Amino acid sequence: MNAANEAAPPILVAIDGPAGSGKSSVSREAARRLGFGILDTGAAYRALAWAAAECDLDLENESALVATLNEWTFSITLIGETRVMVRLPGSSSDCDVTAAIRDPSVTSRVSKVSRHPSVRASLNSLFRRIVAESGLPGVVIEGRDITTVVAPDAPVRLLLTAAPEVRAARRAGELAGASPEQVLEDLRARDAKDALVVDFHTPAPGVTLLDTSEMSFGQSVEAVIDVVTSAHAVATGGASR
Repeated sequence: MNAANEAAPPILVAIDGPAGSGKSSVSREAARRLGFGILDTGAAYRALAWAAAECDLDLENESALVATLNEWTFSITLIGETRVMVRLPGSSSDCDVTAAIRDPSVTSRVSKVSRHPSVRASLNSLFRRIVAESGLPGVVIEGRDITTVVAPDAPVRLLLTAAPEVRAARRAGELAGASPEQVLEDLRARDAKDALVVDFHTPAPGVTLLDTSEMSFGQSVEAVIDVVTSAHAVATGGASR
């Protein structure tokens, strides 16, 4: 096959943001409207935490977790409803863990898995491979450290943020029985913890900052799409929409 007929690599859109910024929901809708795939990196960390429990692994044992990563099979649906499949070491069939990885027992273990540098490095390599092999025109990849570690060379990198009070109100609306006051307290605690390792308020060089405090959900999605289409137009020498 000659170069003219080879498929162009996917356009990669990397989106970061603090807890409650709406990056997951905004990323998903922007990807749908652009005809791109969506890669939820957090699902992979959750899947590994689930696999660790199934294999009775010590979450402090970094080498054992990496070994599991080297032996398991992980797949995630990039278009439409997200489905997460895992084949454990020694198994001959895939297991649909889409619902299981959202269980609170898994959530409580994710941070213990993600804090290991070699685990993060292995998963980052997995994410890049998933995007490269997707066969899609583009992929929106969202999650922690996406714009600086996972995809620092992505042609489009965005940092979505909003005032803590706005993020708390948005998240409270998604959580049954949760008050904005309690959610705000939790978010501020999460922000303080995140601030020890990542700055979600100052974009890295080349990263576009989108403060959605005064934007509706639809306006936030439109703002992301505008950045993507403008960047692509510049890269291809065309006109933005």
